[in-house]
Amino acid sequence: MGEAKRRQHTGAPSPKRNGRRTSVLIGVVALAALIMTGLYILTKPPTPQDETLPVAGPDTPPFPEDMDRYGVSIGPDDAPVVVREFADYQCPGCANFAEASQRLKREYVESGQVRFVYFDLPLRQHVNAMPAAMAARCAGDQDQYWDMHDRLYENQSEWSDSANPLDIFTRYANDFGLEERRFRRCMTTELHRETIEQSAEVAEQMRVMSTPTVMVDNIRLTRPGWGQLSAVVERELEQEQ
Repeated sequence: MGEAKRRQHTGAPSPKRNGRRTSVLIGVVALAALIMTGLYILTKPPTPQDETLPVAGPDTPPFPEDMDRYGVSIGPDDAPVVVREFADYQCPGCANFAEASQRLKREYVESGQVRFVYFDLPLRQHVNAMPAAMAARCAGDQDQYWDMHDRLYENQSEWSDSANPLDIFTRYANDFGLEERRFRRCMTTELHRETIEQSAEVAEQMRVMSTPTVMVDNIRLTRPGWGQLSAVVERELEQEQ
């Protein structure tokens, strides 16, 4: 029976069947809310009191501080907490962590609470990782190590697959006002190769197999990033008080 005839017989339109549609809509909204809640729980930054934060095992020895000479340090020698990173300039994960290390320097290193040590661990599969590590160290000879360090990570996609990364690194050096002849001579003579290889040997001795590996004192982070890094640093600072 059509709608017009139904009206003639009953005097009213037929009832609308919206119950099922409403139920489906409520279900979709509830599912979306559940997903959002789960994402919040998974991504919310941990607190220093979070019991899921990594800790050092009962038999874990202190990090041998004499090995820090093979890395590059920033911050006071007597800082209560030391953060160490083993990294490869061509590693995408290390480029992601670079934002956290920059924030660490601003918020903890500059205030004297943390000393940060960067260890080179150029992986064999990354052909430009060693030249990049040398570029940072050669820039360091002219007091621009950390500027070059940050530029290499910020522009990783520009040089990582380059057949001639030296020209790119030299351009960065010029941007920082470095003496170009001195920088290129440092690069072509591989002046810092031995030190970088010694840094990689420290990683091997500490059984570091992947990059980035980040340690707060002798505690290895399980999820290198600002959230876990800052929470563990805060916890260690509280314990030092």
